[in-house]
Amino acid sequence: MTHADWIEHRRGDRELLGWIAPDDDGFRVFDLLGRERTTAPVDWLAAEELLEELGIGYLADRYTLDLGDGVERPVRVGEVSASGVTVVADDFGAASAVGADPERIRLPFPVPVRTLRAM
Repeated sequence: MTHADWIEHRRGDRELLGWIAPDDDGFRVFDLLGRERTTAPVDWLAAEELLEELGIGYLADRYTLDLGDGVERPVRVGEVSASGVTVVADDFGAASAVGADPERIRLPFPVPVRTLRAM
């Protein structure tokens, strides 16, 4: 779940791009996986620009899911929301195959970087 002070930022077509959170003298930016995209507070305009530049294209990338005990699996993001993220097993590119029924794995929000890494 998002924090109560996180403010949604949407692009012109109302698609959610992420959140902007107040932090002392500025704001911090969080993407749709709940990951912070700023290293220090920025002003409001810079926060909006960062989310606009980031967009949602990164959600289409392939990721490596760390299942623990050294086991990793290629996945793609299937669904995102502030209540959790669903990834889809993408062994040999199967996630996009017509008629495929790949395994779906539900992850907590925000998704820890060590759990889900871009390939």
